[in-house]
Amino acid sequence: MIPNDEPAVCVEELTKKFDDFVAVDNISFEVARGEVFGFLGPNGAGKSTTIRMLCGVIEPTAGEGSVGGYSILKERSKIKLITGYMSQKFSLYDDLTAAENLEFFSGVYGLYGRERRDRIEWALSMSNLGDRRNDLTGNLSGGFKQRLALGAAILHNPSILFLDEPTAGIDPLSRRDFWDLIYELSSSGVTVFVTTHYMDEAEHCNRIALIDEGKLIRLDTPSGLKRSAATGRIYEISISDWRYGFDLLRREEMRFGKSSVFGSKIHLDYIGEDIKQVRYFLTAQGIDEVSIREVTPSLEDAFVTVLRPTNKNKGDR
Repeated sequence: MIPNDEPAVCVEELTKKFDDFVAVDNISFEVARGEVFGFLGPNGAGKSTTIRMLCGVIEPTAGEGSVGGYSILKERSKIKLITGYMSQKFSLYDDLTAAENLEFFSGVYGLYGRERRDRIEWALSMSNLGDRRNDLTGNLSGGFKQRLALGAAILHNPSILFLDEPTAGIDPLSRRDFWDLIYELSSSGVTVFVTTHYMDEAEHCNRIALIDEGKLIRLDTPSGLKRSAATGRIYEISISDWRYGFDLLRREEMRFGKSSVFGSKIHLDYIGEDIKQVRYFLTAQGIDEVSIREVTPSLEDAFVTVLRPTNKNKGDR
């Protein structure tokens, strides 16, 4: 068990290179015990590579760190005993039943006898799969697979849980139920390190680290990120041809501020003094109906403003 006054995760100048490519570039941060720590960034930012180093799957090129007090350089086997890992692919075997999957993973974690049986029953109950224990995993819905994968990841009662895009492709109701489980784990003292692309999920993290191109860009609470990201005031712009309007505003970024697309609307981080200037500009370009209203900055506004993901086709790393 991690002492209350020691961080669950500590990273100092961590770097990972693949030949000449720098996947993670000299990042440093700490994660407190029992914290729900969000790790956000565009595809290819280095999130998965960081998690693999922390879980002891791959070695860092430079820097150091500890997980649960164990060195990620010298004590990787010990780290694996106190951590759970769940990826967006769930790491389950579709040709095994729900119970057989849990039997397999309990063996991997070294659980035997009564403890093994008790933990499997707990996982089936937590997953709402008690009556479907003999169903093939491949026939389960995404939500059930997700809960089963979480149960498999925490069979051995890890003190630190790494979740890499665990709700990707899951319906909103299942995502909400899943986060209820995360809060329960956190309240019991489990540290949760999670990557996600869903801003509504990130809102519920205690703190969020934003990473881009391997570099740690910002680390703050969700509310702190929203306060600090905007350089001006955030306005929502509704027009009939938002693609055309967005292209126009992007060309005038130095004059009006950064803009981003939210569904069929445009959010503008306006740096000018009179928002009417934006209306005049758009109507002068042939856009007749323009609706503009000020909105409270969202976490997605902060994400877009700070990171501004490019259109490059970068795979996750």
